[in-house]
Amino acid sequence: MARFEVPEVDYTRYTNRQLAAIPLAVLAVALLVIGGAYATTGSPVDPGLDFTGGTELRVAVDAPSDAQAREDIRGAFTATPDSIQQVGNSDVFIVTFQTEGSETEQSEFTRQLESEAGEAGFDIRSIEGVGAAFGSETQQRALIGVVAAFAGMAALVFALFRTFVPSIAVVVSAFSDIVIPVALMNLLGIELTLGTVAALLMLIGYSVDSDILLNNSVLRRSGDFYESTYRAMRTGVTMTLTSIAAMAVMAVVASFFGIGLLASIGTILVFGLVADLMNTYLLNVSLLRWYKFEGVAR
Repeated sequence: MARFEVPEVDYTRYTNRQLAAIPLAVLAVALLVIGGAYATTGSPVDPGLDFTGGTELRVAVDAPSDAQAREDIRGAFTATPDSIQQVGNSDVFIVTFQTEGSETEQSEFTRQLESEAGEAGFDIRSIEGVGAAFGSETQQRALIGVVAAFAGMAALVFALFRTFVPSIAVVVSAFSDIVIPVALMNLLGIELTLGTVAALLMLIGYSVDSDILLNNSVLRRSGDFYESTYRAMRTGVTMTLTSIAAMAVMAVVASFFGIGLLASIGTILVFGLVADLMNTYLLNVSLLRWYKFEGVAR
């Protein structure tokens, strides 16, 4: 049976600035991407139907080709679809329309779409409408949830270590682990939905787990700094790589079967966990080493 061995990194070859340079540069680029998205669209990431309001239909279309099916869908509705996504290799398509208006107007619009789909001969598998006001309220609650989770995590970390540098190392790493996937969501066209918000919340937990493991090993267990760091790496890297493999498989399988939400969640978690490896064992290690040898702990 094959066994995975975590290589021992010779950290003495690199200065603290060299270790921190890569994760900080990636974080800066991610912030620029998010800032650019906010400047052009008014939102740090493109919100999905859950937050903007609109209607989603799943329809089966009998057409000789996928291209013809998409053309038939566009011609069947008075309103222009916001997106048309095929479910795997089947004849089922997910058609979304983003609208603004009251709950009554949204209901009338949904009934109109259902009527037009029936007149076009489509087999309607499901139809769901979300009002703009409800979507806006959901967006606010999701934002509050993320901020509250991050603030609670930061407070717990500071209470656990009671020293500034080790605590801020965990908080900065967790912040970067969220920001980098959000920037990639903009580049990959992944919308912000309740499902992707859940993935970002999961990343907070993953990040804190690996960072606290490292900090505890360095600050509270016996052995010199490099021995303690490698001991934490053997456990942390193995756990993170296992999670990356599982999430990658989920993303691939979900994409094959056309389950867009699971594919998006898996993709976000893969990128977030890769960022966590970089932030934990480069940025966090550089801050801890400075604290142990040059900072207040000397």
